Order: sequence, then C-alpha cells, then structure tokens
Amino acid sequence: MKKLSLAVIIATMLSFPFAACAADKVVTKSKPDLSLKLELENAIGKGLTWLAAKQQPGGYWAQAEYPALSALALTAFQGDPSKFYKNKYEKNIKNGYDYLVKSAKPDGGIYGKDLANYNTSISMMALLMANNPSYEPLLKKGRKFIIGLQDDFGEKGMGDDPLDGGIGYGGTYKHSDLANTTFALEALYYTRFLKSDVANDPDAKDLNWQAAVQFISRTQNLPASNDQPWASDDPANKGGFVYFPADSKAGEQKLESGKTALRSYGSMSYAGLLSFIYAQVDKNDPRVKAVIDWLSKNYTLDENPGMGQDGLYYYLHTMAKGLSAAGVDTLTLKDGKKVNWRQDLARKLLDLQREDGSWVNKNGRWWEKDPHLVTAYATITLEILHRGL
Repeated sequence: MKKLSLAVIIATMLSFPFAACAADKVVTKSKPDLSLKLELENAIGKGLTWLAAKQQPGGYWAQAEYPALSALALTAFQGDPSKFYKNKYEKNIKNGYDYLVKSAKPDGGIYGKDLANYNTSISMMALLMANNPSYEPLLKKGRKFIIGLQDDFGEKGMGDDPLDGGIGYGGTYKHSDLANTTFALEALYYTRFLKSDVANDPDAKDLNWQAAVQFISRTQNLPASNDQPWASDDPANKGGFVYFPADSKAGEQKLESGKTALRSYGSMSYAGLLSFIYAQVDKNDPRVKAVIDWLSKNYTLDENPGMGQDGLYYYLHTMAKGLSAAGVDTLTLKDGKKVNWRQDLARKLLDLQREDGSWVNKNGRWWEKDPHLVTAYATITLEILHRGL
C-alpha cells in the first residue's frame, strides 16, 4: 500500500467532511448558502472564544483526567473555517497539545483515570488534525494500543461470542459497545496511512476488520445479517442499531408476534452507519441501505430518537458526521418529503447557542450538562456543516 502523507490525510478530512467510503471519493454538497455559512462562522467563532476562556492553566479543558474532553476542544479549534480564531488562540492550542502529549502512557494509550479507548481514540483524532509529523510516533503507538483492545472472548478467532470483534471503554469497563467501537474505528481509519510503518514490527498487528464488521452487524436490527435471536425486522426497528448485542439504552419492545425486540435508537444508528463506513463496507450493501432507511424514517432534530433528550448533542454531532461521510445530501422522510438536513441542523444549532457562545443540554445523561463537552460537539458539528454548505 502506498503511504499517504499526514498532510494529504488532513486535506482529505477537511475537504470531504469525514470522508465517504473508499469507493466514494466525492461527498455531495448542498447548494451554496453564503448567508448561512457566514452565520455559522460567527457561531463557531463565539464557541471557540468561549472554549478559549475556559481552558485551565494546565492546558486542559473541564477535567484533567479525561483527555478526550480537551481533544474535542482542540479538534474544534483545528476545524475553524475562517482560520481567524485558530490563529488568535494559537497559544491556547499549543498549551492544549502539550497537555495531550503529556497524557500519553507507556502502553500507547492517551488517558488518565479510566475510559482508555474513548480517551485514546478521540485524542488521536485531535493529534491527527494538528498536521504535525512529530505526533506520528504517538499515533503509531495509539494504533497499537487500540488494536490490542479488540475483544475475542470465545474460542480465539472464531467470533463465537456476540461481543467478539468490538471494542469497549477499556480498563475496568472492558466489553464491547458500538459507541466505543465507532470511536476506535474512526481513529484507525484515518491513521491507516501509518500502517505500513509498523509492518515489520514483530509485535504489530492490524485490527481484525472482519470480526469488527461482524460485531457491528450484531448490533443492527436486521435478521438477514444479524444472527442474534433478538434482532427484529419489524417496521419500527428494522435497520436501526442498539448499544451492544442484547442491550439497547432505548429498552425493549413487545411485538404483536410475541417476540421481544430491542428498540433501535438514533445516536447508535448513526454510529452504526459510521462504523460500516470506517470498515469500508460498500454503500450499496444492504446493511448500509437499511440503516439509512431507518434514519430517514426517524429523522428529527428535536430529540435523540428513542432516547428523548438523552445524548441529544452527541446524536446531532454523529448525524452530521454520518450523513456527510455517507455522501447523503437530502433525506426522504416517511411522508415522502425531502429535507436538506444540513440547513435544518445548522439552524437548529444556531437557535440552541447561548448568548455567551456555549451550548449545554439540560439533560445530564452522558455528561451533556458539561458545557465544555457540548460546546465542542456543537462547534465541530457546525464546522462539518459549513464544509458541506
């Protein structure tokens, strides 16, 4: 495989918002809307200004023991479309990266207290966005660390346990879940250009991508490709995703047939779409088509479908990444109406921004009462939208 330079990878990420499948080199864009783009630049600037003011003396944001929170803020600064705020807060950015580098462990992970995969994967994306060749050794070690977290509980290499092939938080919270698997696959996908550098390392190995795809499939309500007994093709759930095999944070649903289904929900369904893309599953694959169909039928910006206000900003953030990566320009809803989801989502986030430039969820599930986390999510989301408008 021809090695790609770090600069080429970054250019691809910024030109094509979280690039589409390998077979798709073009991500569709909406009809240019200069007025809305300028509104987004203003909102992004306010968000970055708020984040800059909240940075702690040690270079971190929110909690020093969770580097992912700082990594999300740094990713937001790196994505500034105007470059004005990125230049204005150059010192903040440097201090943030100095903190992130110091958070790296000898084992290759980038974490503090716990949640090793979550923190490492998100930190790797921030390091990659810096376009700094000096970070390549950290990224290589990070790759090795994440790959080492892939689960294989049953007979080795057989995929006989439903959790095989996925990745969990790491550490105490070991077993696989779709959210953590998505974060890990994202980091591995975008650093795949480093794979050739470690090919001769006797300790190096690549992720078992086939096992990862099997795990992803086992979290989807699609009996044709999911061998788990709970998988359902009833109209309300078919094609959507759950948190991990046999567990949905949206709960269960008793069907007329008497079967108990695990309810599909919004944020995990976008995570499932992204995971298939990072695993380079073809866009015409029935599993990809099925999840896009579920997402179209359940499209809303007012809640995380199936979860209400729980994880709303993670849902909106993952929506922007997922639909951009899949090359989806418009969605056809269940009533046949076509919507420009980029414009809808942009206006929604503009309305939700607070006067001081931050965003926050009144619902505290998954840390979303922390404005540092939510402001980073929202700012990155607006940057993705800006690149597609």
